[in-house]
Amino acid sequence: MTRPHSFYAVILAAGESTRMGTDKALLPWPPTAAGSPPTGQTFLSAAIQALESFSETVIVVVGRNEDNLTPVVYAHGASLVRNPDPDRGQFSSLQVGLQEVLSHGRDAAMVTLVDRPPASAATLKTLCSAFTEAATDVWAVVPEYNGKHGHPFLVAREMIEAFLKAPPASTARDIEHQNLRHVAYVAVDDPLVTMNVDTPEEYAALSQ
Repeated sequence: MTRPHSFYAVILAAGESTRMGTDKALLPWPPTAAGSPPTGQTFLSAAIQALESFSETVIVVVGRNEDNLTPVVYAHGASLVRNPDPDRGQFSSLQVGLQEVLSHGRDAAMVTLVDRPPASAATLKTLCSAFTEAATDVWAVVPEYNGKHGHPFLVAREMIEAFLKAPPASTARDIEHQNLRHVAYVAVDDPLVTMNVDTPEEYAALSQ
């Protein structure tokens, strides 16, 4: 038996970006060296475009930045849902986004963070294939690069429900580790799946 071939994508973008000093969702992507013309893309728009080819629709979870992100979300054909209390942290945004997936009658989702550079199309294809071909006791497919686990990850309804039933103080990693026997790690040749961009220095390093 195979998993559903159809799922929604969820981009978590409700963070305050305090260490960056500006909303990471709106940073230009890819970053350009001094004197180079901008591409017109941002982390958010690039993430939407990367995921839209592999999902029915893309849901962006926003917070207090809703007014700033809404034009980008709608201009690229995605939808949005607001986390009413983003101070509860990233896990609360994950729960908001996954609840929206279930509310639309879907049983599977692809989840990523807006501050991760978008994975390549080849990587996304590999992950989607691994998910749809997985046995029914596999609840999640997670990319792995050089021994590190990253994003986007794909989850079936069983893992979605595990996330939604978890205590508010939980983290996604907590729930993943509690259900390791149901998680498949898929090696990919894509360093972007594990790359964090939290500070101006980390962002500047990408253009070097």
